[in-house]
Amino acid sequence: MTESGSRLALLRRLTATAPGDEGHDTVVMLTHPVLAAPEERAAARRLVDALGPTRIIAVDSARAAAAYAAPAGGGPLLVIDLGARLTEVTLVVDGLVQDARLAEVGVDDPPESGGAPVGTARSSADSVAGTAADMVSDLWRRDRTGAVRGALRRGVLVTGGGALSLDVTGRLAHLLRARLRLVNDPQTSVVRGAGLMLTSALRHPTAALPRT
Repeated sequence: MTESGSRLALLRRLTATAPGDEGHDTVVMLTHPVLAAPEERAAARRLVDALGPTRIIAVDSARAAAAYAAPAGGGPLLVIDLGARLTEVTLVVDGLVQDARLAEVGVDDPPESGGAPVGTARSSADSVAGTAADMVSDLWRRDRTGAVRGALRRGVLVTGGGALSLDVTGRLAHLLRARLRLVNDPQTSVVRGAGLMLTSALRHPTAALPRT
């Protein structure tokens, strides 16, 4: 079975247990990286479309994480997603994505030697933390509203499996000179946030559930 076939089989098993008549009342909450390429989004849509009569809500992972773990009081928020193969930095203002950066660097990457002597290779923790800090710096340079500065003062929300690594988060906090907001079980914060957003949409009397 192909990878996409395995995913489809898993989704079918999950939707089969959902309330409703043969999936007719099933709603799928689809999350994706903020800067996911159009072809990646299209592939995800095709996969979900294969489920048949379902309704779909799509949301980016940064807003889903913010829905789950953003601090109270409002204000701009920086969300850093430290994934296995990708690192994404997103500036969220008033619940909307203001700007974002994505790098194909993750916590599962091997150390970078770069021609350095044996024993002096740059660790994956240094690479991921340094890349994330560089992307935050780029957002800062391009920000004309002060939102990035305000978000750094508020505390940076860190999600993804890399948030479990003290080597990564310690280095990142040092480079940013900012407080990091580490949530419980950061690997599921996006899923939990998406669930909260779905619950809110379904409870709203005028909720619209468009296909994507």
